[in-house]
Amino acid sequence: MIGSETLNDYLGRLASRQPTPGGGAAAALHAAQGAALVAMVARFSTGGKYEQHAETTSRIIGAADGLIGETLGLADADEAAFQAVIASYKLSAANDTERAARAAAINDALAQAAQPPARLIQLSGAIVDLAAELLDIANPNVISDIAAAADAARAAATTARVNIDINVTAIKDAQARAALAEQTDGLEEKVVLAADSLARQVRERILR
Repeated sequence: MIGSETLNDYLGRLASRQPTPGGGAAAALHAAQGAALVAMVARFSTGGKYEQHAETTSRIIGAADGLIGETLGLADADEAAFQAVIASYKLSAANDTERAARAAAINDALAQAAQPPARLIQLSGAIVDLAAELLDIANPNVISDIAAAADAARAAATTARVNIDINVTAIKDAQARAALAEQTDGLEEKVVLAADSLARQVRERILR
């Protein structure tokens, strides 16, 4: 599991000539880092003069910690899903029956492979939302990390979108391709807009 291996081991596997892990896992780690940054900012914004916001920051910490685990889980899910795609392409196609079964297995595997990145985009949006909640109550000494969290979540969303696109275009069944496109099209746009807006607000506060 990616969440339990060392950073060097993960990067070594990512850099190797192996199909997994790839961009999907990298996107999930972007999101996990974004969630961790949100949790860190919230923890630095507790006690003393921040006590009036204790309920909000406590909720944000709990939610962000949960998102770290969920996004790391999606890294493993993405890797497993792509391995299933690879396995489907290796199925025998010696006759018409086998060819039909192989084609169906490929379409199904590709559709399933789009699910982890689709969920990742949703979680990326949740990370940006939590970061935005912190903007007005955060310790100003770590406010730059709100922008860092937003940018990490943005990278996760846009990378996940590319992985969805490559799966959608590879599906031969037009109806299945259309259904998947309808499910996932436009998912990342709101995340990107929100993340860009939040990062811009942080920079404006730092520079004013």
